[in-house]
Amino acid sequence: MTIFVSIAAYRDPELEPTIRDCLNRARYPNDLRFGICWQHAAEEPAPPDFADRRMRVIDVPWQDSRGACWARAEIMRLWDGEDFYLQLDSHHRFVQYWDALLLAHADRSGATKPILSTYVAPFDPSAADLEAGEPMQMDFDHFTADGIPLFRPRTIADWPTLRRPPRARFVSGHFLFTLGEFVKDVPYDPELYFHGEEITLAIRAFTHGYELFHPPEHVLWHEYTRSYRTKHWDDHVRAQGIELEWHERDATSREKVRQFLSAPHVGQFGCGAARSFADYEAYAGLSFLHRAAQDATLRGEEPPNPPAPATWATEVREWHVRIVLDRGALQPEALMDPQLWYVGVHDTAEVEIHREDAQGEELKWAISEGIALIVIERRFRSAQQPVTWTVWPVGAAGDWLAKIVGRVDGATLIAGV
Repeated sequence: MTIFVSIAAYRDPELEPTIRDCLNRARYPNDLRFGICWQHAAEEPAPPDFADRRMRVIDVPWQDSRGACWARAEIMRLWDGEDFYLQLDSHHRFVQYWDALLLAHADRSGATKPILSTYVAPFDPSAADLEAGEPMQMDFDHFTADGIPLFRPRTIADWPTLRRPPRARFVSGHFLFTLGEFVKDVPYDPELYFHGEEITLAIRAFTHGYELFHPPEHVLWHEYTRSYRTKHWDDHVRAQGIELEWHERDATSREKVRQFLSAPHVGQFGCGAARSFADYEAYAGLSFLHRAAQDATLRGEEPPNPPAPATWATEVREWHVRIVLDRGALQPEALMDPQLWYVGVHDTAEVEIHREDAQGEELKWAISEGIALIVIERRFRSAQQPVTWTVWPVGAAGDWLAKIVGRVDGATLIAGV
């Protein structure tokens, strides 16, 4: 079972250790074939592994790069009929026998055309050891001003008990494992730049008949900060002699994504014919026209979403919940360097319709000395009316403290269409 490993690398010193770790930790390293778009400066040396017969490399001076999606499209042209396709970035680390795990989970999915994808656990390249990772799922976060949905990672609930991969709504650009034929079915659009890559890929794959899943165990790590390397948008400005600046490419790309989401089409870089765009919206619980998400989507429940009335998107409203706590009613441990406070809002059936924990600077200022009444405010969208709220502090030692529950009333709720 050969695996074609696609790696888009832009001036990244982590490319070499990524390739080396990928090979060293594979169960079947001789079955790997790499397609690499190496975008680099003249003084940046090629990784020694480029001499390996398993490597197919596109050598690109950084000035000629057109962005990540263009690089992934170029790499797809190197595919030579391999059985499986693995898409990565150039800054990863892998668990032992990662390839055998992916093959096993693809088989356990029971799908004819499975995709395994997610935002994987983070790592720090400068750290001596890798922290233990957990499998993550991709949750809907919000729509941008131009209607592009963005996502956030969350640990998969009860993952040690899962016997099969849970279904997913979305796919990640930095980790995607599927059949090799994906290269022909869902070719990358080289005109896309950054935002919109993942949602268009998910829709196109779904409408071509692919089933979306998250791996039910931790398989690899990804470096998210980009702090150690030069980014495409650092270089691609006119001060560097570039004619078409990065933000011009990005604006054209975002407009193309916006048009696709508002008027989807079937074609090479559009939808497939196995399912419709509307089928994806129903499966994922999204309305691109109204820029709305169903409650099950907001909660990150496993899709497909339950059937909903055709008018559901127009019934979603904006809610503003204001929670006021008496400092004296809290356990002392809740005010002594807590890790976080769970903050959830529930409907009349006590189902969570919104969760946004208090932590970091928000929590620090909320519990500052001298404040008698602690105020927590949350704004969110839901078709369900908020009825109760829950605040549940986690102490410094990681233990859950006393739960505080209250009712949302007219004085603390503002709703608008």
